[in-house]
Amino acid sequence: MNDQQGRPATPETAALRPVRIMPLGLEGLLGVPPDPRGIVLFAHGSGSSRFSPRNNFVAERLRDAGLATLLFDLLTEPEADDRRNVFDIPLLAERLVAATEWLSEQPALRALPCGYFGASTGAAAALVAAATPPGRIRAVVSRGGRPDMANGWLARVDCPTLLIVGGRDLEVLALNEEALARLTCEKELRIVPHATHLFEEPGTLEAVVEHAREWFLRHLGGGGG
Repeated sequence: MNDQQGRPATPETAALRPVRIMPLGLEGLLGVPPDPRGIVLFAHGSGSSRFSPRNNFVAERLRDAGLATLLFDLLTEPEADDRRNVFDIPLLAERLVAATEWLSEQPALRALPCGYFGASTGAAAALVAAATPPGRIRAVVSRGGRPDMANGWLARVDCPTLLIVGGRDLEVLALNEEALARLTCEKELRIVPHATHLFEEPGTLEAVVEHAREWFLRHLGGGGG
């Protein structure tokens, strides 16, 4: 069995359910464990998609912890061909809001508390979307993100926000420290030692998972640990 890009599907990939987020027609992968405690929507960075191996790794571990996940493409294929759209934070945030509204229309998912996991530029979109009424989002986690690109929206974010940055990703670390100072919600910056921007070093992505899982379980109603 192959996935939608022709690669052999792993058991975990095969377990995910392809969905289409309407009315925008955005393609997604929905994973729902038994008795989910909440659901996490993923906002990938520029040049990535719902098949991002790092986000899928994090999503799999979150499902193991009892959290449903939705990985989806923030842009249609024609839109993604225009590189300006890839960095259009307000547009990407609108898509996250639309996906959140779509979830609220799904009978089996509508009651679940929601969180956002954003990577790179997707983190800025997640923060803008979280600050957009009606404010359904309970927690945001940023991995190697660019929260500074959320600009004037940072002070409007009122849900608990965790910024995770690699210790060797010095430029992005400085930008996250500046953004942290502008956030007025419950907030925290956690640095993964020896990690660079993509968390490719052994054990560093696992550290991201541990931080994200603890944050989401604490704030989506599932308790800590």
